[in-house]
Amino acid sequence: MARGPILAVTWMNLRSLPARWGPALVAVVGIAGVVMVLTATLAIARGFKAALNFAGADDVAVIVRGGSSGELASSLLPTEADVILDAPGILRDGSGPVASPELYVLVDLPMRVSGTAANVPFRGIGPRGRTVRDHFRIVAGRMFTPGLYEVVIGRGAAAQFRGLKLGDPVRFGTQTWRIVGLFEDGGSVTESELWADVHVLQGTYRRLGVQSVRARLASPDALPRLAAALKADPRINVTVTTERAFYSEQSKTLVTLVTVLGTAISIMMGIGAIFGALNTMYSAVAARTREIATLRAVGFGAAPVVLSVLVEAVLLGLAGGILGGFAAWVAFDGIQASTLNFQTFSQLTFAFMVTPGVLLTGVLYAVLLGFVGGLLPGLRAARLPITAGLRAT
Repeated sequence: MARGPILAVTWMNLRSLPARWGPALVAVVGIAGVVMVLTATLAIARGFKAALNFAGADDVAVIVRGGSSGELASSLLPTEADVILDAPGILRDGSGPVASPELYVLVDLPMRVSGTAANVPFRGIGPRGRTVRDHFRIVAGRMFTPGLYEVVIGRGAAAQFRGLKLGDPVRFGTQTWRIVGLFEDGGSVTESELWADVHVLQGTYRRLGVQSVRARLASPDALPRLAAALKADPRINVTVTTERAFYSEQSKTLVTLVTVLGTAISIMMGIGAIFGALNTMYSAVAARTREIATLRAVGFGAAPVVLSVLVEAVLLGLAGGILGGFAAWVAFDGIQASTLNFQTFSQLTFAFMVTPGVLLTGVLYAVLLGFVGGLLPGLRAARLPITAGLRAT
């Protein structure tokens, strides 16, 4: 197929685009809207998954009761926690095992925007709780004092829920606690939580044991040794996974739900955008009927005509994709939000993440919409009878 005729016809088609800017703009804006919705949806899924993955480490093990779907459904007696802390494979230093027995309860707090009550994770951590989390740091105030009714709050929780100001008292369970610190943990799911001393939390909620143990592994290959030792011990029945695998499992349900629903919505909106592109390209073909017939009469084949229409449609789709992606990046990237984690039935705060991969997906989808929208008009232009085209006014 000769390039000369294709380039010549395509260039002639694109030069006439300013004269048809109205319908072209409608197509671009329609596709941009679809891309914006798709990008926002993918940014939600990406942000939610990242919040969980950032909390996970491959050198930290999470031990919960066997068969539990998560910490909320788990329960470990003090004697069972002691067995876990004595198991081989856990890193030890001068202070003992680098591990944290932890209690996980839910408290009600009003959402900052809507005012509706939401379940917020309230975690009791052991003395080594911050040691098993690499990115934890206090950014305002101080760490709670063990043995006192003091709490530190995650940055995400402080942004999404009312009544969580540094220095204020807050009522949880049967006690009044004082907020003494604000912490970050690398943007992870941990920032959705409130933390206190595990022993104080146990007394407040009358809990004898804990729900999980987090332990730093002695070496990268220590997990199988730890899991085998605990499995062989008849005194306990637990599940041992890396922290990264634990949180990855926690994210599956919501990430799948958001992705499926968002994709379905984008497909339905995409169908509407295709009709807009079809209308634009049919209008372009109708406006150039005599020109196309003249080109066919002087020897240009059908292929250059089809490709010229397709190139215009794809370029309009590309423009819509870039516009929609840029708008989504400006509007959503980094925005803090919260949603219900179906695995824990608690609110999880996260940030929209409009990554290069998300933007590329949106642009490719826009190009596909443009291609589909230009295919039928291009074929119609190629099949247009020359004599009928020359008589068109």
